[in-house]
Amino acid sequence: MGADMSMPKGSNVPVPTTALRVELGWRSAPGVPDADASALLLVSGRVRSDGDFVFYNQPVHSSGAVRHEGKRSEGGQVTDTLLVDLARVEPAIETVVLAASTDGGPFGKVPGLYIRVLDGQRGTEVARYDSADATVETAFVLGEFYRRQGAWKFRAVGQGYSSGLEGLATDYGITVDEPQYAAPPVAPQATARPPVAPPVTMRRPPTAPPVTTRPAAAPPVVTPPPAPPTAPPAPVRLTKVTLTKEAPSVSLSKQGGTSGAMRVNLNWQVRKQFSGWGSKLGRAVAMHADLDLDLCALYELSDGRKGVVQALGNAYGALHQPPYIHLDGDDRTGASASGENLSINLDHKQSFRRILIFVTIYEGARSFADLDATVTLQPLNGAPIDFSLGECTVPSTVCALALITNNGGDLIVQREARFLVPERGVSPQRTVDYTYGWGMNWTPGRK
Repeated sequence: MGADMSMPKGSNVPVPTTALRVELGWRSAPGVPDADASALLLVSGRVRSDGDFVFYNQPVHSSGAVRHEGKRSEGGQVTDTLLVDLARVEPAIETVVLAASTDGGPFGKVPGLYIRVLDGQRGTEVARYDSADATVETAFVLGEFYRRQGAWKFRAVGQGYSSGLEGLATDYGITVDEPQYAAPPVAPQATARPPVAPPVTMRRPPTAPPVTTRPAAAPPVVTPPPAPPTAPPAPVRLTKVTLTKEAPSVSLSKQGGTSGAMRVNLNWQVRKQFSGWGSKLGRAVAMHADLDLDLCALYELSDGRKGVVQALGNAYGALHQPPYIHLDGDDRTGASASGENLSINLDHKQSFRRILIFVTIYEGARSFADLDATVTLQPLNGAPIDFSLGECTVPSTVCALALITNNGGDLIVQREARFLVPERGVSPQRTVDYTYGWGMNWTPGRK
């Protein structure tokens, strides 16, 4: 089913009860708002709890039936993807709503907005709806899966809200946190004694003397301690965190990023194929289609050990043993959809003293000039943190992206975005080392 076979609003079509790929797509251009896909699992039109809301801050449903995969950008087209396995949707769930929200403007300014459903095994398109009548909406229900007589169908909905993701979420019963990240209230510690168990009445013969103590043969009566009060679940946080020159740092714990693997993604696009003679650079800088950037991390552990995670020398690290940092792979496809990724295990945050995330140009260009790059840190639990590198005005082949430091058990993320210029004969890695005082010995490496 292609774009010319888009479903009319309100129509429905059967879909296979299997793993499906749901793509929200639109055309990117300067001034076009960003959009984010989300899903709500409903019973009688409402969520059972905040856990039935799947979006960028809560990317996986507890059943495993719905997962937010994330964005891809290629050839002027952006997609944000949800993976929906209808066979794993709990029997109580009647509807899976497929929605989207914008950041930076209404959906009326998002060209080519569509949603399509692909068979996850065959890759064939089984449903598609193209939205053409959005205006002031900042949240949109594009479609939904619903059960009908034991089978699943997809309906094209096309209805929106002008109140954004918060309005959409609260309408379906989600408890939304305030934009400010206040510390959770601390439960007062009990100072009173636990309640005394009622006295045990013992029957005795009438002629027996009064009982003043429990007979030795009687088993002791054990009163279980009172169960601690169950804290209400934390409300859902909708806020993203964007680091800027004016606000360059953020606490991971205050954003909920305290456990699990944190994914660090570097994605880039080349503004122009070639740049001319720049007045600031004084020479031509060629940006080729086979541009290969390498995402790297210098680390210093709390026990003093130091090292680097990078593709050079196959130093990919490890996630579940020191250094608890792992480079997911080496993307050599240039300005690709997925970019470069590494993961940091926040379950071992006490093992980190500092981590410097940086990127080098391996081949395909002499400088970061004419390159648009974005860094996103996505904790398993908590708000995503992103920032752009900005414009490079020096002949730089290495850029320090972010510095993560341990501050009393809390990891602080500091936006660096520093374009460094290596001296002649000095490697990019050694340049970063000198700049940040890591004090390591370097030898040539290959990949």
